[in-house]
This record gives sequence, C-alpha cells and structure tokens, in this order.
Amino acid sequence: MAKIVTQTKSCTVNPLRMSQPLGAALAFMGLRNAMPLLHGSQGCTSFGLVLFVRHFRESIPMQTTAMSEVATVLGGFENVEQAIVNIVGRTKPDVIGICTTGVTEIKGDDLDGFIKVVRGNHPELANVALVPVSTPDFKGAFEDGFAATVAKIVDVLVEGPAPGAARDPAKLNVLAGSHLTPGDIDELRDIIEAFGLVPTFLPDISGSLDGHLPDDFTPTTHGGVSVAEVAAMGRAGHTLALGEQMRKAAAALEAKAGVPFTLLQRLTGLAASDELVATLAKISGRPVPQKYRRQRSQLVDAMLDGHFYFGGKQIAIGAEPDMLLNIGGWLADMGCSVAAAVTTTNSPALAQVPSDEVLIGDLEDLETRAEDCDLLVTHSHGRQASERLGVPLFRVGIPMFDRLGAAHQVAVGYRGTRDLIFAIGNLFIANIKEPDVDAWRSAAVDPDQVDAPATAH
Repeated sequence: MAKIVTQTKSCTVNPLRMSQPLGAALAFMGLRNAMPLLHGSQGCTSFGLVLFVRHFRESIPMQTTAMSEVATVLGGFENVEQAIVNIVGRTKPDVIGICTTGVTEIKGDDLDGFIKVVRGNHPELANVALVPVSTPDFKGAFEDGFAATVAKIVDVLVEGPAPGAARDPAKLNVLAGSHLTPGDIDELRDIIEAFGLVPTFLPDISGSLDGHLPDDFTPTTHGGVSVAEVAAMGRAGHTLALGEQMRKAAAALEAKAGVPFTLLQRLTGLAASDELVATLAKISGRPVPQKYRRQRSQLVDAMLDGHFYFGGKQIAIGAEPDMLLNIGGWLADMGCSVAAAVTTTNSPALAQVPSDEVLIGDLEDLETRAEDCDLLVTHSHGRQASERLGVPLFRVGIPMFDRLGAAHQVAVGYRGTRDLIFAIGNLFIANIKEPDVDAWRSAAVDPDQVDAPATAH
C-alpha cells in the first residue's frame, strides 16, 4: 500500500494540478446541446477555454457570468440570471451547467437558491435543464470537479423508476471518468455492444470532442448524451463505474433508481481487460466474442515482445489519481518500477498505486524525483522537465497541446493496451544509448602490448 504524502512547501512550481471548474466544464461538455457556464470572473473562463481549445483543437462552448469586483462583493444573482437568459435566447441549449469558481465560493453565493429564483422569474426556461454544481478552485482538483458534476447530473436529471416499470437488462449505464479520452470511450462502446448490450455513457465526450466536422455550426456541444437519455438511465439493468472517481455518482444512481453497479478501477493491462470482458459476459449472459479472444492473444504476444525493453525500467508519473493508478499499475505489470508518483488530489485509488509513496504535489516535485528514471509520464507541461533531465516524456492526460491526436489516444482494453506497449516500447528503443565502441576498444587493448612479439606456450 502506497504512503500518501502532501507537499507542504509555500508555493507551487510548474503546476500539475488543474482546477475543479475545468473538470466540471469537461463533464458538462459530454452532454448534448449543452453550455457550461462558469460563475466567476471572465479570466477564470478564458483560462479554461484556452486550455481546452489547445488540447482538443476544436471550438469549445463555454460562457461566464463575468463577475466584477462590485458584483462579487454584493452577490452574483443578477449576473447568473442574466447569463442564463442570454444563453437560452441566443443558443437554445437543452442544458446549462453552472459551475462555481473561487471568488463566488468565497463570497458564499447560494447557487441552488439562485436557480430556484431564476425559475420562478422565468417560466419560459421550464424546458431547459439547469444543473448547478459547487466547484471551488481553491481546493480539490480537476478529477474532483468532474466527479462532483457527474454526481450532480445524476441527482438532477435521472428520473426515479416509475411504479411497476420493468428494467431493460440490455441497457447498461457507463459512468466514464475524466481519465478516459474520446477514443477510449469509442473503444469501450464497441466492446460493450459486441456483448449485445446498449450502453449509455455519462458523460459522453466521444460524441462532442472527438474531432469530427459537424454538418452545421452550433454554439453548444454538438454531440454527447442527451438529457432524455440521462433521464432514462434509471431504467437500465446495470451500471459500470469506470474509475474510483465515479463511485459517488454510481452510488447516487443506485440510491435514486435502484440500479446496481460494478466499479472497475483500471482498464489498461491484461488483468484489467480480462476483468472488463468477464464483467460484460456476466452482465449480458453471453460468451466473450472470438474477436476479443484474438485481441487478448495479440496483447499477450505484444507483452512477450516488449518485456525486454520494459523490465527493470524506472518510471516517474505525474497524473490525476485514476490515471496514475491505471497507467502506473499497467507499467508495474510490465516489469517497470514506479520510482516517483506525483498526483493532484487525495483519492482512495492512491493506496493501490504500485509505489512506496505518492506525493500530492507539482511538476517540480516530480522532476526532483525523476533524475535517475528512464521515462517521464505526464501531460505537456512536463516537457521542460524532460528536457532538463534528458529523460524521454510520454504524454498522457490533459493538457496535451504540443502533439496531435490527443482526443484519439486509446489505452483501454486489449487493443488499447497492445498499442500502448508499442508506443512506449518504441520510445525506450529510440532512447537506447549505443555503446561507445572506440572507448571500449581503447580500454580493452593495452597500447604497450600492440607491438609485443607473440609468445609461444
């Protein structure tokens, strides 16, 4: 069991952590025809907007209540009301997700109370779902904001079971954590549908942030799960919660609608992929399709091919808790040692990370612990540390702005794990230091003996 340590230095250097409102905004972007609204200053929203645009390389829907100094002191109700009315009038969303920020949380704005008053003042908003969520950016991290938002969406939008209504055993709810890319969700959808199940992903960023060209421009999200589909999640036969961060939302769904859930901590690696397909086979009552039996065989072969390059390698990882456990656990399975593990926030998942210690810190902490490591694994803000240390960097998570295809990375299931072995294995191969042949020869041959006569024995 890893020891969890919190950094106590007086400042953060090269932050690893991102704020709760950004995680909340990403979760809302997994809803169809949605508009995330950050209740705070314009700068808070601008920062998040730039970060998401650089990562996904797509237009990102996000609005702000534009709180000024005076509005912050006096209270932000009028800003929230005007923002909601303007958004509905101009963009016609199905759902608006309102996320608090640091200034409004410190002021103590009652966002739930604001929404009740707004609905009373504006009956024309009856068909627009309003989901307020508390996401102070002075505590917690990206994963916390994402998790709180999914739980709030379940609480507000999922309908309880109707009396006498039967469940549909073919329908499967999938609560997807923030560590999963649009490509991961597409891969999981294919796997689940191969078992004859009909999945509903919440959130579903594979439809809204997967880099496709829509037929028509829309100022809101142009994909994702609809409000009606979320409402119907209470009639599904089972729920899969992917990542420890989704436990709270799964428990809320079970409490509200009686849908049982299974939590999968990891989705990368042979054992983790076996657990996934075994769970789906149990839920569906069907055998594992031959396609995935063959993919499993390919993964085992890839592990055999790659273990020469992974075995004994020292790895330094900086990531959100679920990502840290998923990638770190898989690298340990491949024979690596997680010599340095740095994360952003506390989580029950951290105790399972295969490292002696997990530090809640920043990228400076990761850099100081990675001096003797063979690989650095973190997002694009780790590139300077990689250059200074001379250690190769493998990019995971958000933000990834200096490489293409971040949204389409796949690291789940048999196929995703196989391709991850090749990607990191090739990185190890590219950084193998060739022996200095000239130095070896000069060290191995005594110059005084070069012209010496041969002696018969």
